[in-house]
Amino acid sequence: MRQLRFTGTDSKVDGCPALHTDVVSREVIVQGKPLTDPDDLAQLRHFSDAEAAVVVPAELLVNWAPKEIEHVPDMVDRDTFRRLFETFEHTAWRLETRRGYASDREDPDFQAFLETGCAPFDDTEPWFKNIRRQTAAGKRVGRVRIADNPPTQNQRFLLDYARHSAAAGEDMRYLWRRDADRAGLPAEDFWLFDSRIVALFHFDDADAMTGIELITEPAALVRYSIARDAAMHHAIPYEYFAAQVTATD
Repeated sequence: MRQLRFTGTDSKVDGCPALHTDVVSREVIVQGKPLTDPDDLAQLRHFSDAEAAVVVPAELLVNWAPKEIEHVPDMVDRDTFRRLFETFEHTAWRLETRRGYASDREDPDFQAFLETGCAPFDDTEPWFKNIRRQTAAGKRVGRVRIADNPPTQNQRFLLDYARHSAAAGEDMRYLWRRDADRAGLPAEDFWLFDSRIVALFHFDDADAMTGIELITEPAALVRYSIARDAAMHHAIPYEYFAAQVTATD
């Protein structure tokens, strides 16, 4: 079975016609009104009975089709990534989709959580100081975390830690994975800055981050913005989600 990712549509009504991309092969799937008139089909060259033709506006391909044959990611170092939290002008928003992160499991706070059930924190850490500074200036910082049912240990640690992030000014929200799948959210981890820069995280099979890719291509930015809007629509504040987890334990 293919793993398809919604690329985009120019439809103002029902989402059709549209493009999807096979995330493995990078093939493009065109969704549109089928061409069925025999006289029209007869004009197509090299058309076989095993094929189908669809009709889409030229704007769909201009706006949403890939602009490069082979994608060359723009990878940046962590210092460049961290500076985005100093220079963004309006919003910084995160989608977290993984079941665990190697960096969390290596954190002494995670071990303390496993032993006590409570995640310690230091509000003088640079991350919290910067979030307080940015939100005090009227900027918005938030994230939606996707959690399994039941949550993994790593997800429980982050859920407990969410209260510290919220106290610093982040809008912390959660979504069950089944609801995220139903909403069509991508299985990607990323930050979206001012709706114009995406920092996409790459991970290996051991949940260790292997790189950070910056994306500024307009069609891709729209796709990530759509994911943000859908996630924010369906997610609930972390404290309500924590109450749901407690009720099911």
